[in-house]
Amino acid sequence: MASSASTAASPGFAARRAACLLVDGVLRRSQPLDEQLDAPKDPLAGLDQRDRGLARAIAGVSLRRLGSLRHALNALMRKPVEERGALDAILLTGAAQILFLDVPDHAAVSLAVDLARADRNARPFAPLVNGVLRNLSRSKDDIAAALSDPLLDTPDWLRQRRISDWGEDAARAMAEAERIEPSLDITARTDAADWAGTLGGRLLPTGTIRLIAHGAVTDMPGFAEGAWWVQDAAAALPARLIAAQPGERIADLCAAPGGKTAQLAAAGADVTAVDRSASRLRRLTANLERLHLSTHTVAADAAAFEAEPFDAVLLDAPCSATGTLRRHPDVGWIKGEEDVAKLASLQGRLLDAAAGLLKPGGRLVYSTCSLERAEGEDQVAALLDRRSDLRRDPIRPDELPGLSEAITADGELRTFPYHLPDEIARLGGLDGFFAARLVRT
Repeated sequence: MASSASTAASPGFAARRAACLLVDGVLRRSQPLDEQLDAPKDPLAGLDQRDRGLARAIAGVSLRRLGSLRHALNALMRKPVEERGALDAILLTGAAQILFLDVPDHAAVSLAVDLARADRNARPFAPLVNGVLRNLSRSKDDIAAALSDPLLDTPDWLRQRRISDWGEDAARAMAEAERIEPSLDITARTDAADWAGTLGGRLLPTGTIRLIAHGAVTDMPGFAEGAWWVQDAAAALPARLIAAQPGERIADLCAAPGGKTAQLAAAGADVTAVDRSASRLRRLTANLERLHLSTHTVAADAAAFEAEPFDAVLLDAPCSATGTLRRHPDVGWIKGEEDVAKLASLQGRLLDAAAGLLKPGGRLVYSTCSLERAEGEDQVAALLDRRSDLRRDPIRPDELPGLSEAITADGELRTFPYHLPDEIARLGGLDGFFAARLVRT
């Protein structure tokens, strides 16, 4: 999307252009948002903090409410948008501002038209963008009323799996929770209650601090000193289930970016962090240095990693990440059925390797941030069929205060996005996670 000097100088144009680039990257090139933001040519580079926030907000709601936006736009068009440059992303981000953000409608329409005119392929469709978005603005109250079903925003492939696995009511409750951008969660090394007060956050029953409001993370009290790190409340649970003791040798497989590694090290364990990506391990090491924690790091394929047996092993396995749509709304539109099958095969190999690293009496915690049974419950059942020397060590309610409903009949953990509700919607919920604890007999 090349822009002329005049349109590029328009107030708000740069933020809309960046949002459009992010959405276009997800939808046309299947590039995750985080990957785009970490790239050398970050679409937000050069924007001031206000415009960065606006661009993120527009891109986030465009993907979070993508199904609703397509439904609304299709009702105003005789046929779906052809693939013409960034035309699809221009319409989606414009509609997102009109329907879901506190942006003046005239600004959303005008800047969307500017974006179309600045894109060589979309330029002939600038009148279409203008007409469709003006019509949307005029009828937005009626259209918004037709978008009440949250399942509109769950990708088709994922909707069917969720209904099959968990039932329609649960699938709808998940979708409702995923429509809302969540607040930030952090894990404190020590004195969580004190840090919750310092940062103006809430201390959840699980020990995570949920921030009510925040600015730039790196500017917040305690960040530079390494007092805490960003980590979703559900992501903090698997390491807690290890119940690490000072001096224990623990392997953290597929460890990067290191939140769980930090929890284990902060408990005094002798941690070996294994990840196949050397660059991700460098980021893990940098994170731990900020936190004044140390571990052994090994760049290796966890499925082939060999070492002296460990007291405990944590395997937070690569997965489809379908439990993280609250924080990563691009996931459902990038992943598909084939990814679940491929990852399930990898998870089986990783579980066999992890079990082989345990001492007799050693404990294994397996977790994924997926809501697919194939990546959670089914994996553990299959492992127990393969390995007669393993048994479940059921999770107890006292280990997960406030989340007893997330403990299954088999004593495993299964969180859903609608757990830990709150009167203020964005302060409720947590990622969808599975975890099971096993012991080698």
